[in-house]
Amino acid sequence: MKRIGFLSFGHWSSAPGSQTRSAQDVLLQSIDLAVAAEEVGADGAFFRVHHFANQLASPFPLLAAAAAKTSRIELGTGVIDMRYENPMYMAEEAAAADLISGGRLQLGVSRGSPEQVIDGFKTFGYDAPDGMTMADVARMNTEVFLQVIDGARFAEPNPRPMFPNPHPGPLGIQPQSPGLRDRIWWGAGSDSTAVWAAQKGMNLMSSTLKEDESGEPLHVQQRKQIERFHEAWKEAGHTREPRTSVSRSIFALMTDTDRAYFGGARDSDDTFGVIDDYRAVFGRTYAAEPDELVEQLRGDEAIAAADTLMLTVPNQLGVDYVAAQLEAIITHVAPALGWR
Repeated sequence: MKRIGFLSFGHWSSAPGSQTRSAQDVLLQSIDLAVAAEEVGADGAFFRVHHFANQLASPFPLLAAAAAKTSRIELGTGVIDMRYENPMYMAEEAAAADLISGGRLQLGVSRGSPEQVIDGFKTFGYDAPDGMTMADVARMNTEVFLQVIDGARFAEPNPRPMFPNPHPGPLGIQPQSPGLRDRIWWGAGSDSTAVWAAQKGMNLMSSTLKEDESGEPLHVQQRKQIERFHEAWKEAGHTREPRTSVSRSIFALMTDTDRAYFGGARDSDDTFGVIDDYRAVFGRTYAAEPDELVEQLRGDEAIAAADTLMLTVPNQLGVDYVAAQLEAIITHVAPALGWR
């Protein structure tokens, strides 16, 4: 059994054919898409977080609203940029959304992707202390976040509080949502950050791009990344079983509309390039009739190694189209691969 979810970047624009022409369109349709995905049998609804762009940026109101409209599907992020976050406030928001969902949040966090603006984190009031980078800050914020959602008590109580304290001694953030600590994922762009995530007891989220560390295809490098993650997890002595995910652009060509949109990508390959001053490998797009898709996906070593597959979706094509694509993958492709 492999969990299958979608990952939406939440684009909006006035481009011809766009079904999401405003931020309100994206937010409301994202809730509807989570509902539709649950109805067609998907396991997860994940949303990207980008600042200063016509894309989703504030995940917790969206996750809470989607949680209130669904009952089974996992809800998460892929990923929250921890350079921009106050970990204390984020911990309160995350716990509240998780309680509304009944414990279905699966939060992906990370250092974040290349930005729309120069040093955007500074405009949010954050900067790196002397001798540190913002990547260090992102990891530090993540560690604080993990501690406080795990019940750390650190705040000295007022001897004359407005309301009685629940216990003597230091206080922690409220609310607390039991089990949330085990449902935090790190978006790892390299083998070393995957190892760090394992050491910290986070699940592994690997995207459609990764630092090129060997010149091999993305799926091979990701498979090796997942193996290193599991090795580091075992060495760290964690007692629970971790989860791992990979993201892919996969389209089943079922109709003439599908072929018009994605038929040109059916022979695509991985690409290599430079992003954020490092060499990266970008994953291919899979687009074919279901039988051909099955054969292509059998050869993807990273999908085989991961327990969760996130399908990146073209949200601007609208809820009905995206839901039909999800249903096609779940109904016609997943069973033939043993995922269902």
